Amino acid sequence: MSSISSTTAAPTVIEALSWIHVRDGRLLCVRPEDRDRLYLPGGKREPGETDEQAVAREALEEVSVVLRPGTFARVAVIDQEAHGQAPGTRVELVCYTAEHDGEIVADNEITEVVWIGHDERERCAPAVRDLVGLLHARGLVT
Repeated sequence: MSSISSTTAAPTVIEALSWIHVRDGRLLCVRPEDRDRLYLPGGKREPGETDEQAVAREALEEVSVVLRPGTFARVAVIDQEAHGQAPGTRVELVCYTAEHDGEIVADNEITEVVWIGHDERERCAPAVRDLVGLLHARGLVT
């Protein structure tokens, strides 16, 4: 008697940290160069960085604002298929709010800054779509 065994590799998980900023019922989103979907300001942690340090660095690099220390609050962790990555790759999107100083403008690899409402969530990467739905259910995004 023979048996067939199958092994499935654990999915690759990308941890991404992001800054959430809602104004007038709309969520700040960005479009990086060479991307067809909208994302949140944020990215991967550098070695040795805390969540707050990584989110603050990414916000400064991508939308030119300084996030105020001591004002960070974790809002959600979204686990979703990673857009634009190999099949089976997932993203764990850790989302923070924080007060900021400075004017929000696209910087570095960001080509567009967009304010998204619930009805426009299909323009976003899957994890951001989920977040927009969550924020809408909480009454934060219209």
